[in-house]
Amino acid sequence: MSVTSNGMKAASTTVSAPAPGRVLDLEAIDATLRDLQAHFREINELLKSRRDAIDDSLIANMVAGYDLVDRLVAEQLDLFAMGHLKLFLEMNAVVLCGRDKRERVQAASHLAATEQRFYEQEGGGIRDIVEWYTRHRTESPWKRAAGVYVRMLSEPELFIEGNHRTGALVMSYILARDGHPPFVLTTGNARAYLDPSTLITETRKHSLVAVFRLPKIKRYFAKFLKKHADRKYLITTPTGGAVPRPTN
Repeated sequence: MSVTSNGMKAASTTVSAPAPGRVLDLEAIDATLRDLQAHFREINELLKSRRDAIDDSLIANMVAGYDLVDRLVAEQLDLFAMGHLKLFLEMNAVVLCGRDKRERVQAASHLAATEQRFYEQEGGGIRDIVEWYTRHRTESPWKRAAGVYVRMLSEPELFIEGNHRTGALVMSYILARDGHPPFVLTTGNARAYLDPSTLITETRKHSLVAVFRLPKIKRYFAKFLKKHADRKYLITTPTGGAVPRPTN
């Protein structure tokens, strides 16, 4: 474990060999996030709204999040089924705290407040997400992933903190479950992802502005996800093809 310039401990990423049924190449994802980290200062200067620096602990937590997504896809768990909704909370906890039990204990009050918001937030919350997803199940995975992301980030946001990162994981789950590469933030797509994401957070779900703005942003992100899909983030077979997944 290293120490960042602000004195905080930064966890290193340990990527183990993929287990049977896994589809995501965590090593490739980790390498891409570290390349983004190395160039993020220059990217941040160009953003409409500046972001916090990317430190080692954030990368470690995101890779742990992708590992969770990979397990859910391998086990063919439906994230949107009523019995599995707590997995959204687990994704959020992972991007904020990783898997460290001590970090979870220290963040217990925050995680409890997040859970209350998750279930009880008026005009939002997980009920809004599930109802939207149910109405749009027949759409392409690109549109479903984009739509859920928009619902998560628009006001009121689903979580107290970490909505962008958790949203990236949820999009990756939807895409990977249909056999597509996960979404990974890169030096090449960061501006095209982060600036429109800021616009979403400035829009209330049930406002008149949202009626006109959010469908456009959803279409934008659906095209964005498809354009930036990169199969290098999928584990390949000995013959060089990506591991096939059932599209149920």
